[in-house]
Amino acid sequence: MKIKWSSILVVLLLWFGTTGYSQEPENTLPLQQVLEDITLSHGYRFNYATATIRDIQVIPPDKQWTIDKILTYLSDQTGLLYSELPNKFISIQKSVKTICGYIKDRNTGKTLTSATVQSSLGSAISDENGYFELDINGISDVISVRFIGYRNYEAPTGKSDSVPCINILLIPQQLELQEIVLYDFLIKGIDQLDDGSYLIDFDRFSILPGLIETDVLQAVQAFPGIQSVNETVSDINIRGGTNDQNLLLWDGIKMYQSGHFFGLISMFNPMITQKVALRKNGTPAFMTDGVSGTISMETSNEINEKFSGSLGMNFIDVSGFVDTPLGNNSSLQVAGRKAINDFVESPTYTEYFSRISQDTEVENNTINVVNSDKTFDFYDTSLRWLWHPTSKDRVRLNFIRARNELVFNENADIDNAPVSRESSLIQGTIAGGFNYQRQWSEKVSTELDLYNTDYNLKAINANIEANQRFLQENKVSETAARINTTIRLNSRLHWISGYQFTETKVTNLDDIDDPVFRRLEGNVLRVHSGYTSLGLFSENRTTSARLGLRFNYLDKFDRKLYEPRLSINHRFAKWFNIEILGESKNQYTSQVINFQNDFLGIEKRRWQLSDEVEIPIITSNQASAGLSFNRSGWLTNIVGFYKEVDGITAQSQGFQNQYEFTKAQGSYTATGMDVLVRKQFKDINTWLSYSYLDAEYNFTELPERVFPSNYDITHTLTFGLTYQNDHLRLAAGWNWRTGKPTTQPDDTSPVVNNTVNFQPSNSDRFQDYMRVDLSALYAFTPGSGTKAQIGFSVWNLLNRENTVSRFYRPNGLGEANAFSQNSLGITPNAVFRLSF
Repeated sequence: MKIKWSSILVVLLLWFGTTGYSQEPENTLPLQQVLEDITLSHGYRFNYATATIRDIQVIPPDKQWTIDKILTYLSDQTGLLYSELPNKFISIQKSVKTICGYIKDRNTGKTLTSATVQSSLGSAISDENGYFELDINGISDVISVRFIGYRNYEAPTGKSDSVPCINILLIPQQLELQEIVLYDFLIKGIDQLDDGSYLIDFDRFSILPGLIETDVLQAVQAFPGIQSVNETVSDINIRGGTNDQNLLLWDGIKMYQSGHFFGLISMFNPMITQKVALRKNGTPAFMTDGVSGTISMETSNEINEKFSGSLGMNFIDVSGFVDTPLGNNSSLQVAGRKAINDFVESPTYTEYFSRISQDTEVENNTINVVNSDKTFDFYDTSLRWLWHPTSKDRVRLNFIRARNELVFNENADIDNAPVSRESSLIQGTIAGGFNYQRQWSEKVSTELDLYNTDYNLKAINANIEANQRFLQENKVSETAARINTTIRLNSRLHWISGYQFTETKVTNLDDIDDPVFRRLEGNVLRVHSGYTSLGLFSENRTTSARLGLRFNYLDKFDRKLYEPRLSINHRFAKWFNIEILGESKNQYTSQVINFQNDFLGIEKRRWQLSDEVEIPIITSNQASAGLSFNRSGWLTNIVGFYKEVDGITAQSQGFQNQYEFTKAQGSYTATGMDVLVRKQFKDINTWLSYSYLDAEYNFTELPERVFPSNYDITHTLTFGLTYQNDHLRLAAGWNWRTGKPTTQPDDTSPVVNNTVNFQPSNSDRFQDYMRVDLSALYAFTPGSGTKAQIGFSVWNLLNRENTVSRFYRPNGLGEANAFSQNSLGITPNAVFRLSF
């Protein structure tokens, strides 16, 4: 009996407890029951779909109220629409409102096409203007927006009746992986990201001294620690490294050619290049090659909704650009440039041509041979096609074609008869790429990259006196495929992993017709690479860390190489920022110089593949630490670094002394510091940068084992000043640096056994380098729908003679003749561009 009463007590407690817990506040009842009670008390019947009122609970209305007051009350409580019909029937429907809006990029304001917009009542797709219309269940209804490459958006509509349409601004998803920590690092449009890289955004770009076109490879030389010892874009030196140690990418395609005019201007059309990422250290694991640094150029990744274009002309070339939509989810960009010397030879063209031909066979042939009919031409064309078949898929195609051509006649009297033969130098690149991105979910995305790039350098040197033709050719053909997966585990943890296959073929040809001599060397190298990296971020993103590892397998040598990567950034005390970067990298291609007169002495570097015998694989290890202070327009940035690079060859370093023809393997170390102080005022921006570099060779096979590097520019100072308002941009700059190391012939015995007798290697230096530059741009609107820009610049305003290169040859008098190259003299340029 005790057990029975106990059981009953337990059941009662459970029943009361359950009903007490489930009881809605203030005695709410299911809406269906409330409607039935109203029918009994007032005689009205209700028509509705069961799904419309399912799970709705309300506090019953007072039975003494009139039916109108009851319906108003229920409408406010449930958000449903109650409509009185004849014969005491009342219909119940969902209260549907329609809103309109525009989907836009938060940073650029550009409208986004084919974005998916959803509410509790349905979905819509934004049109070519980013416009949409959507049914909502009241202003508290939550709408969500999904668009590939952007963060997901979710928020109540909050629409006011006074606002016709709402604007929804989406944040690019890349900001989740990379966040700007230092805005306007040097000038407006140049920012430093939290992974240690620098981003140049030409949409926001201000102006740099001496530049009126947004020349990519000239712009990167404004950064501390980056310069060109011979003042060309084809020989950019990052912290003591040679140009071939830089990884150069154009929309993911590796480029083996960088310049027009054989290095004086960039071959990448500034109208189609929107952003540039510069990395000196801490390279992400998905990037290979480039033991000194990486310069990654990108076209716009947004579909243009309206036709636009531009036409421009300066003292060097004429250019055009078109960006046109192809339907609602596709657009095409095409850009082209061509030299203008076919029509007119400007002072700028004359100065450029004189610079590239200094002390070469083009300018000075033998005593009995006269050169004539010198012509030079260059052009490039670029194409980028975007297609977004769905909101989750993105397709991009790229194509680039560039060519430099120099032709001249060599004339002489042979056996009292005039003879003329043509010599030429052609340099060209043709490349194409395919990129596909898929956003599988909010957290998972994949990317597929395919490209092929072909580079060709060909020279025909006609020797009239010897009745001989000498053909030289250097070819590079590379094909690569990469698949990449990004998983955003949460806002604080990202994981990236992937695989890359690269096949590179390099061919070198030397061919003489009389006496017959032909040497053809071709090598192929295949590299399999796997990589993974982890991104860790604090909740407020004041701290970010990226740890990566890349594994490379070279099947030809059965060699395995591991490359750890590190990037840490931390903001503290509101105005301070500290970064730590480190990386190990390997490189399998390099440029060598066999003779100073190769390829007519103009573009004398040729690409070669590592063979692990004469040309080893280049390896590098470097680390750096930096501290920044940013407050009230002041920015101070100090970075110290250490770099060691092993596997270099004497031929790749461009020696012009006793080691010019020596084949030796060695290494170099570079230690230094980069300092930047910048101050921003309302319309004025000014900066002063200083770089210190101590770069030393270590060649165990040479008589002098340790000596200064050819790129040991000990001190560099740069001062810049810019002014900008709505229409006018002005810039002035002063550049000074220690002279490049050089080796002089011995003072007492300059020539021994018909060979130049040199002093210790790099024991002397050229005169200090100094240059002053000016530039100005003025923008105006000539008519409706058009914009125009006119500009003027002066490079080397003071016309200072800066020696950048010199080699020696013995003559018959026991003397050493010097052959020098100087930098550009005073070089004016002007531009006019019309945009529509």
